[in-house]
Amino acid sequence: MSDRAPYHHIYVGTYTRGESRGIYLCRLDAGTGELTAPEPVGEAENPSFLALDPAGRFLYAASEAADSAAVAFAVGEDGHLTRLNEQPSHGSYLCHLALHPSGQMLIGANYGSGNVAVWPIGPAGRLGEAGQVIQHEGSSAHPKRQTGPHAHSVTLSPDGRFAYAADLGIDKVMIYRVDAEAGRLTPNDPPWLAVAPGSGPRHMAFHPTGRWAYVIHEIGNTVSALTWDAETGALEEVQTAATLPAGFDGPSTTADVHVARSGRFLYGSNRGHDSLAIYAIDPTRGTLTCRGHEPTGGRTPRSFALDPSGRFLVAANQDGDNLVVFAVDAETGLLTPTGCAQPIPAPVCVRFLGP
Repeated sequence: MSDRAPYHHIYVGTYTRGESRGIYLCRLDAGTGELTAPEPVGEAENPSFLALDPAGRFLYAASEAADSAAVAFAVGEDGHLTRLNEQPSHGSYLCHLALHPSGQMLIGANYGSGNVAVWPIGPAGRLGEAGQVIQHEGSSAHPKRQTGPHAHSVTLSPDGRFAYAADLGIDKVMIYRVDAEAGRLTPNDPPWLAVAPGSGPRHMAFHPTGRWAYVIHEIGNTVSALTWDAETGALEEVQTAATLPAGFDGPSTTADVHVARSGRFLYGSNRGHDSLAIYAIDPTRGTLTCRGHEPTGGRTPRSFALDPSGRFLVAANQDGDNLVVFAVDAETGLLTPTGCAQPIPAPVCVRFLGP
């Protein structure tokens, strides 16, 4: 990689049950897509999800364990991390974090206990004690995976006024109003979006225009296109599409979902089929048309991210122990492997530093 080439910092969260040491840093050449070897920069137990301050000052990690915690780090000029503090999640298996654009609060989803926690953030980036914990209730159709609530992610609306908690266990996306100054959530009216029984909503992404949102369903191997009412916070399903190709009948579950910054394409990861599903987004209705599936070059693609320019996509293969880089066709949305891959133990979250 040329020293003069612009590059992007990438932080990678991992599972530390094997050889991993926690959070890693690598750099993507913005011109060529070349990726440097990941180097450990911050220690934490199972930092399975990362949230970054848009100004690049702080990083927050979900330490996913039976006794979970949210961990705060300061980001140095060289990208290395300095641990600030941690706070308990008041739940088990914290698996997702959302940082409010004000920088005043962090919201987390505890998968095991099925609840959502809210932490205040001080001016120096340190986390305060959780000021609120909201317990979800209910169950759904799957006899093993939906016997109780399993909050799997929290996604903030583009204006920061609403928080959406996708709960795999109860087949609902819970909707909360956000008071960033008070650091609290209150149930919205309507309080949730119910999805098809047995779907298992996992992650959510908004369209850059704010007109639509998309929820990927882990158990059902589907993705739903939703309209978003910016005034009331309500979501309405307009389409649900399969993430797997016709004829595939092997075991598979979805994981991550992202919309391209152009707003023209959506991508979702399939663990088992080990691919990225690629969709074109209708510019007037927000609906999806599948363009194909691209193998991720490894097993169990739990996470992926598009670089700030939209030219490259980096996929994290948890059981393939690697990061793989793809070039993105700006006209078709299709992906082509660049030939660049880097080994890393059990990667499960990819986050670019910066806007």
